[in-house]
Amino acid sequence: MSALQTRLLTLSDGTTLPQLGLGVYKVDAGEAVQVIHDGLEVGYRLIDTATMYGNEPEVGKAIATSSIPREDIILTTKFWMDDLGYDNTRDACRRSIDALGVDYLDMYLIHWPAPQRDLYTESWRAMEDLRDEGLIRSIGVCNFHTHHLERIFQMARYFPTLNQVEIHPWLTQEPLSDFHQRHNVMSQAWSPLARGQILDQPDLVRIADEIGKTVPQVVIRWHLQRGYSVIPKSVKKERMAENADVFDFTLSDSQMTDIAALNRDYRTGVDPEDRN
Repeated sequence: MSALQTRLLTLSDGTTLPQLGLGVYKVDAGEAVQVIHDGLEVGYRLIDTATMYGNEPEVGKAIATSSIPREDIILTTKFWMDDLGYDNTRDACRRSIDALGVDYLDMYLIHWPAPQRDLYTESWRAMEDLRDEGLIRSIGVCNFHTHHLERIFQMARYFPTLNQVEIHPWLTQEPLSDFHQRHNVMSQAWSPLARGQILDQPDLVRIADEIGKTVPQVVIRWHLQRGYSVIPKSVKKERMAENADVFDFTLSDSQMTDIAALNRDYRTGVDPEDRN
């Protein structure tokens, strides 16, 4: 069994998920089945998709036609802002389950809080009920700031197990990560390589040269050593394997500090407060 399958994180609800997973954002439907088959062959057991990605049916087909049992795969999907609200969220969950061709979701996330719509607490109530009904094993959020989470905490029966947010060396999100740690919410990093924009960063190149690894491997390792779950995206099997080859080395304290010092609060995506 590979390190990809044995490096598990325990969430606040007692479930586990692999620390390193495979994201399929912008993976075209026509290639998604092969991409996921390749990822599963490399050893990935956490697959992250979303309704907005437009590839849920293909993700489901890939899982159904792989040699890996469904129960060995952690499957995450998310619903879009147009499905915020109690009834809409319940309907969206069932549509995703049908599209994926599965009986349950391992992780279901609110994709964006869309605070001006003021509906994410209603959606959270729906997700709690869906969890009680056995359609979802774990519930979490995506792109939430601390004040969005605090509103959930005030009304929730179940607290979010995970917040999937943009994290990389140019956006270290340390205040949010500290908040997560205090409230037992897992930090999960999307766009961990800043959509490739950091690959020529001189300090990262220097560290990669020092330890004989690539810059993506260094950055992914930095996330892992911070205790985060991380879901890099790739459509190339060799790159998936490279991204997974990060368990045979450790970054020093000074290297970790040097990487964190690169923070410039730079987002490759939209600030959640502005997405409505």
